[in-house]
Parts: sequence; structure tokens; C-alpha cells
Amino acid sequence: MTDNSSARTGDLQRTLESIVGSGIVGITARVNDRHGEWTGSAGAAELGGGAKPHVDGYVRIGSNTKTFTATMVLQLVAEGRIGLDDPAAGHLPEFGIDERITVRMLLRHTSGLFNFTGEVYEDGSVVLGVPMPYGPNGKEWLDNRLKTYRPQELVELALARPARFEPGAGWSYSNTNYVLARLLIERVTGRTVQEEMQRLILAPLGMSHTAVPTGAEIPEPYAHAYYRDGEDTVDISRQDPSWVSAGGDMIATTGDLHTFIAALTGGRLLPDELREEMFTPHATGIPGMDYGLGVFVLTTDDGATVISHNGALAGYAALMYATPDGSTTLTAALNCVDDAGLTVAAAFQGAQQRLLGEVFSSGRAA
Repeated sequence: MTDNSSARTGDLQRTLESIVGSGIVGITARVNDRHGEWTGSAGAAELGGGAKPHVDGYVRIGSNTKTFTATMVLQLVAEGRIGLDDPAAGHLPEFGIDERITVRMLLRHTSGLFNFTGEVYEDGSVVLGVPMPYGPNGKEWLDNRLKTYRPQELVELALARPARFEPGAGWSYSNTNYVLARLLIERVTGRTVQEEMQRLILAPLGMSHTAVPTGAEIPEPYAHAYYRDGEDTVDISRQDPSWVSAGGDMIATTGDLHTFIAALTGGRLLPDELREEMFTPHATGIPGMDYGLGVFVLTTDDGATVISHNGALAGYAALMYATPDGSTTLTAALNCVDDAGLTVAAAFQGAQQRLLGEVFSSGRAA
């Protein structure tokens, strides 16, 4: 049932229109709840263009990829092929990983492993990793955005740096954890992550608009992504996301993101005990944002629990939220003008909060 005619339509559409600007070029959103499905779009698919982003357009989903990766690992746990408390080194001995680091620690970001995309420490010091769009090596990333990285070299780069803390002694978001999780999936199954994604998630759910890319292309239709380099604004829609690998390389649509998060929270992908394990919050030190296994467990201002993971990837961002039972979901896609200074970050954070409040505030998701 599609519901684009109820009283909520005006509020949701106005919220989308209020988000456009301050670097955000366009946005699409999809809400599924007791009223049915609502879709909307605002802004532009291209800078200077008149057409809005397509509501079923493709987007680079960034760190939403982590939720897919964690789900596959947990599905392999359900199949008896991996144990959550297995030492990761037992499956991937070639890297010399600290033997105290478990599969659970990888998925929860408590391994302490250096983040190969760079670390910012409590004293304000920065240690760079692989060139990425943000920070001092943004120009290097821009000039080499079609370069392909192997997951193994990302892990080796991270392991060449000191760990941030002892395994299990803290929480720190690290893309390294999820590249190791990808390699773990491939090692225990003998198949590529693309093949396992198809077997475990995409085919069972009929998700035909989601992919783990192997190059720089993005399918049509898509809204365009941009990067500001001095006086120049460059179209970066074509980019090879292998620099972040399973930390954030996937492409999808808001429709497929809804299908996935609704199935995950609704109990269609994991046994109840593993779904509960996935959604059990672990303190991150960020108020209202605890972490489970591949998902953030949010507490809204009025005390509601929302399961989420959002992601950004150089000119693109994707939002994915659901109530713990999957009865209400919000998925959204943004295209923007990025830069090394992350000047669009405040607008992106504001967009998240406005949409979260609009859809999940008291009474809305009932």
C-alpha cells in the first residue's frame, strides 16, 4: 500500500525540502509504517539541473555496508561455520592478528585495531592511513579515485600501526574490523563476498538493486556526487570504493535498503537469539548511540529505541533506520558536494536528526 496522500505527506516533503542546501544537492526518502509507504524527493540530481533525484535511484551506501557484512557473519554463525567467540586469527592466521581478538570484537568495534582510513586520537593528534576524501590527503584521494585496493593490503596497512587499545578494553570505530570480517566470510565459505551476499541476503529477499561493486561504475539512474577542490567542483559519481572495502563499498536503492532492514529487524534473516545478540547495545561513549554487532542502537529524545546504520562515501550518503520489530522504517539517499574539510558534515547530521524526529517521534511510529 502506497500512501502519498495522507496528512503526513506535507510534513515529510517539507522536511526533505528544508534539508537541501549547505552542500546537500538532493535527497530522496522512503518511509514504511502503519500508514503504508511514502516516498519523496527534493533538490536536484545534478548541480544546476532541474530534475529531482529519482526516488528509486542508486546510491553509494557507505557504512550501511557494515550491517550487511555483520548479518552475513551471523548467518554463518547460525550455520555453525563460525563462532562469535572464535579468535579471528584462527580463521585468518596469515595476518598475525592478536589472538585475543574475537569475531565478536570485530563486529562490535572493540578489537582496538588501527583504522586503516586514519585515526584521530583524544589529544587531537591524527595518524593518516590510506588516502581518503577527508583530511590532509583528500587531494591524493581525488587524483587517484579510480585506484583499486585489495582488502589484504588494507589490513596489512592497519596491522603495521600500533593498536589503539588492548582487545576488548574500549570501543573505537574501525573499518579494519569489517575488512577482516569480509575476509573471514570468504575464507570459511570458499566463495567471494559477492557470492555469499547473493546466497544469504539478496536472493532470499528478492533484492535486485543492491551490489558489491568491483569497479568505479554506478548503475543508472543515480544522482551525481561532487567534490570541491579549491575553485573546482569535480563530478565524482564514478569512483572505486575499494579503498574502504567492506567498511562501506556497497551500492543500493532506498527500496532495497528498506527491504533489508525490515527483514533484519522483523526476524527474517537471523534466528531470534542471534538477532537479539546483534541488537544488544554496547557503550560507545557517544550519548544516545550505543553499538551492537554491525548496527547502532539509538535512543531517541523521547526514549524510543531505533536500530540504525548510516553511511557516507565521498559525495553520497545513505540513512537506514527501523524500529526493533521492523514495523516502521526510514531509508534515505543524499547527493552532495564534499570536500577535504568535511564542510557538509553539519548539514548531514542535521538531516539525520530532522528525519529521525519526523518519522520516529512519539506517536509517529505507533
